[in-house]
Amino acid sequence: MQEIERVIQLLSRLPGLGPRSARRAALLLIRRKESLMQPLAMALAEAAEKIRTCTTCGNLDTADTCSICRDPARDAATLCVVEQVADLWALERTGIFRGRYHVLGGVLSAIDGVGPEDLNIATLLDRVGPEKSVSEVILAMNLTVDGQTTAHYITERLERSGVKVSRLAHGVPVGGELDYLDDGTLATALKARQSVGQH
Repeated sequence: MQEIERVIQLLSRLPGLGPRSARRAALLLIRRKESLMQPLAMALAEAAEKIRTCTTCGNLDTADTCSICRDPARDAATLCVVEQVADLWALERTGIFRGRYHVLGGVLSAIDGVGPEDLNIATLLDRVGPEKSVSEVILAMNLTVDGQTTAHYITERLERSGVKVSRLAHGVPVGGELDYLDDGTLATALKARQSVGQH
């Protein structure tokens, strides 16, 4: 039973799965060993081996420079800053945004001890320097206290860059997370983005 307990413990670490849900999932995997458990184990092993983080933007891909960063049809002058990869995927589902992205890897949080050095803010500032081709940075943070604190911090850091800084329009609910919004709301928010500060 030690092997089953290990599976249950690992599954219970996943978001949305408590001990009881993890136990049910583990039993289902064991009952469907050939059709579900073994293919899942192989897929997880392959993903662990091949998937890496893009050193340019922070997206996940099988290549170091992700397909979005490599795509010459994407607008390199417009950079959309998001908290997590899930937010990038949510915006991509809309099919509206044709620029490039920058994934911070989280938000500033005094309570959790997350400072600017813990996020991909330095690499963002490097991408937006005066000699770079970026003319607009869209801040697509979640409308949480930490998300808005992070957006304010980045706006201040970009003040002297001369780049236009905008944010997603209202319509994204306060306290809402991008990954849970419908595509129509996200598309409208992107189209109606507004400037932040005097740029």
